[in-house]
Amino acid sequence: MKINVAQQLKEHIGSVREYDIDQTDEDGLPIRGRVQLLRTNRSILVTGTLDTIVRGECSRCLEQFEYPLKMDIEEEYFLTRDPVSGLPLPPPPELGAFLIDENHILDLGEAVRQYKIIALPMKPVCREDCAGLCPHCGRNLNYETCECSPAAPDARWAPLQALRAKSRPRARRKGVN
Repeated sequence: MKINVAQQLKEHIGSVREYDIDQTDEDGLPIRGRVQLLRTNRSILVTGTLDTIVRGECSRCLEQFEYPLKMDIEEEYFLTRDPVSGLPLPPPPELGAFLIDENHILDLGEAVRQYKIIALPMKPVCREDCAGLCPHCGRNLNYETCECSPAAPDARWAPLQALRAKSRPRARRKGVN
């Protein structure tokens, strides 16, 4: 996802260009969307929305699955060379800032990778009603049942369970379930 911005860097501040993105990532999954590049006094501001597909592992049943992911991108890419004179520019004050290389190529790849990681759910599930794995025999309960007996509750939770059972009738009288 490389864009040559040499011509835009020579234009006035505030110039805008739009690009359609239709590529694949390093895993061969599609990345599609539209980005807008805005020339500022020291950089190019990239904004846009990209849609992709992510391969993941279900946190309940451990099956591999794919799910759609939408990313709203907003990143600033700083110049490394003056577009008119070609002289090197001082590095940007922000640590880890995205840079436009010396050939005036803006590479969206690393930003997209980072946005993908941030947008991933903490506990992805293949479907909302995923039954997961049996904690005793390890069978995938989405496809088969097992004959394992339910685990006995931990005795350390007994005082809390008694408190819970005690509070239920009182809550129902107040109209709360």
